[in-house]
Parts: sequence; C-alpha cells; structure tokens
Amino acid sequence: MQADDSAHTAIELEIAARPRRLDAFEVGRVLPATARRMVGPFAFFDHMGPAHLDAGLGMDVRPHPHIGLSTVTYLFEGEILHRDSLGSLQTIRPGAINWMTAGRGIVHSERTPPETRAQGPKLHGLQLWVALPREAEETEPAFSHHPADTIPELSSPGVRVRVLAGSAYGVTAPTPIASPLVYVEAHLEAGARFELPPATERAVYVIEGELRSGDRTVPPRTLAVLRSGKVEALTATTATRMVLIGGEPLGEPRYIWWNFVSSSQDRILQATHEWKEQRFPLVPGDEHERIPLTDEPKFAHP
Repeated sequence: MQADDSAHTAIELEIAARPRRLDAFEVGRVLPATARRMVGPFAFFDHMGPAHLDAGLGMDVRPHPHIGLSTVTYLFEGEILHRDSLGSLQTIRPGAINWMTAGRGIVHSERTPPETRAQGPKLHGLQLWVALPREAEETEPAFSHHPADTIPELSSPGVRVRVLAGSAYGVTAPTPIASPLVYVEAHLEAGARFELPPATERAVYVIEGELRSGDRTVPPRTLAVLRSGKVEALTATTATRMVLIGGEPLGEPRYIWWNFVSSSQDRILQATHEWKEQRFPLVPGDEHERIPLTDEPKFAHP
C-alpha cells in the first residue's frame, strides 16, 4: 500500500490485492485494508481467481451467516451455485448480478455446480459487501438475481461500460441499493479515457491492463482510491478491464468481524453467539454442513 501526495495525479492511495485461499481457489483480498477500510458503503472486496482447476475440484463455501450487509457477486468466468436460508437456489453466471441482503440475518452457501465441477471448473469474478445504513441494518433478509441482459450497458469509441449498481451515465441498474452508491464495470481500448461518474468517494480496481492518472499508473489487481474533488477521467495505457466503486459514506463507523458488519459491537457479539448456538435458520438443500465458529469477536478500529 502506498500513499501519494503528488499534485499531478488523482490517486490518493493504492491497495494491492493480498492473496487468500478459498478452498481450491485463490482470492485477492482488497478491502478492508489497514490503510482504508471502506469506500463509500463498500466494506469488503474480493477478487476471485482467475483459476482453472482439475475435474472434481471446485468451490465449497459451506453455509455461513451474515448480518448488516448486502453481498454482491459478479462473475467474469465460471459458475457458482447460490443457496440461502430464504430458500433461494440460483446459479450465478458471467454478467449477472447476485444481490443478497442479510439485514437482521441470513445464511448462504456458495458452491461449484456438480456439472461444472465434473468438467474442470473455471472461476473469475468479484464479491463485494455493501454495509447497510443504520436504519436498514435490521431489515428483513432478501435476495435478488439480475441476469446479464438486464444490466444497463453503454458504449462510446474505445469504451464499453456496464452499470452494475446505482446510477451513472443517465441509466440506473436494477439492483436494490439501500444508500447512494455506484458500481460500474468498464472495458477500455488502449488510449481510451474513462469518464468517472460522480460520487462522494470513489475508487477504481484494475482487473487486467493498466490505468494512468497524471504521473501515476495503476497496475492489475490494484485498487486506486481517488482524491475527492473534480476528478473527471482516467486513461487506459493498454487494453483494460476495470471496475469503479463509490458512493456516500455511511453516517456512523462500521465494525467488521468474520462475516458480520454492524454499527454496533454488541450486535456482532450477539450474532456470534446465535451462530454458535445454531439459532440461525438452515439453508434448504444444504442443511448438513456449516462453517463452525469458536472465536470471539476482536474488533479493529472502524
């Protein structure tokens, strides 16, 4: 992680994805980071893969709980079978958005579908968490799936963008946001300029390729948090795939521990005990496994 005080760039801070194991796959953990815990309401950012495994292997994230957030899953390649305690059963495919709002509590599992596993699975995508505003933290849990052909897409010379959540460029995504935010994917040809949608806080993540702002470049697997103010555009130095996240910061700090996000440490402690005591609902079709929890919450400063 590197801060930069130069006046010749819009980049305030760079955060490189740190490797983590997720079953047979590797993910790059971007947020939370020591230097920056959130961007707008976005509290968690994992870059999954890219990975291509041998036949029979795959992702097996057993049932686990969430509170106080929405999980946002978006794939570039591969498939994930989502099940949750509401009874949802959904295969996530490239270009679609899975939006699961935990609210007061939900349990879900994420696994490679059997037919995909048999073929030798590929996986490449992003999972983000959006912290809920305080008035929505204890809302009823909900699930929505948005197929690829429902996501707004716009093109201009050298640029193709998809608005995955929130509003940008005159269009609004169908995803059910609870506070002002924006989430955009962009494909840029070499030399193309990416016009930044407005937001109080913004950051760009380079999936592949390279972006330039002034005298700084952003390499792959790196999140660049942008300075506040009138930053209008970034330039692709080569063919680039990227996402932008941003939005209005929440009014209160958020605590993040394990799979729980809340404005209250006591609420996270309560959820921890409820999971240990098996008082969360089961996931239909995936009732026989769960991720155990023995630790007690240890809170970093929000």
